[in-house]
Amino acid sequence: MFKSKFESYVNLIEKTINEKFPESNSEYALVNQASRYSLLLGGKRIRPILMLEFAKLFGAADSDVLPFCVAIEMIHTYSLIHDDLPCMDNDDLRRGKPACHKKFGEDIALLAGDNLLTESFKIAADSSACAERKIKAISILAERAGFNGMIGGQVLDLWFEECTPNAEQITRMYMMKTGALLSASAEIGVVLGGGSEEDLQNATNYALNLGLAFQIIDDILDITGDEKLLGKPIGSDADNNKTTLVSILGLENAKALAQELTQKALECLSKFEGNTEFLIELTSSLLNRNY
Repeated sequence: MFKSKFESYVNLIEKTINEKFPESNSEYALVNQASRYSLLLGGKRIRPILMLEFAKLFGAADSDVLPFCVAIEMIHTYSLIHDDLPCMDNDDLRRGKPACHKKFGEDIALLAGDNLLTESFKIAADSSACAERKIKAISILAERAGFNGMIGGQVLDLWFEECTPNAEQITRMYMMKTGALLSASAEIGVVLGGGSEEDLQNATNYALNLGLAFQIIDDILDITGDEKLLGKPIGSDADNNKTTLVSILGLENAKALAQELTQKALECLSKFEGNTEFLIELTSSLLNRNY
């Protein structure tokens, strides 16, 4: 049941991405091609799935939510394109295929990321939600993707390559770089569904715990994972002189912390009145993933 519902969500999201962000025939279509290449390269689509599920807890219509689902995947994808650039993490592979800059060149890859970020807000504005909810949702999207969210986390990530951060500093960076967009997904779902401020806070707490656990598992897989499943070389954190919670705490303690954070996320879900069975299974599956 969980697997079939997850796959149906992925299919719906892929279909909507193609509808909302189609191919272009213009003379500068290469940047659109590069944008779509990375956007449709695969991925778990966790963020839009979270958004849809949280919105369904409050009875939101798909037409209210799906444009925001596409928008958050576009923002997530732009961040990955820029992350892979030589001036950032300098990764040649993304999900087992050439990174955007390896296929299209650094200049087009940079513009492809810019294009995805800019167009994402246009697509979000196509939501059929009422103006008040839509404006609040767009504000959350911008806040979580910007200086006080994902971008700020990426800045910290770069700075920490030049020093030795402690566990508290790494945790803050994870909450911003990874947790912010996951938080936006849950929060926007609640807002578009008309949830209360208490519901919104519970969604934030859930997503931040999930985001921390998610990033810790990523760090663990960078050491223990299968390159074929991950679609990129393992050991990149060590190669880039990155301090992680795994390098600070050790492998077993990091695993225990990821389990503890996942349990906290599950406790947040228990505070919602709607059916959270799918979200519970999704949360548990992310802890035990191998890619």
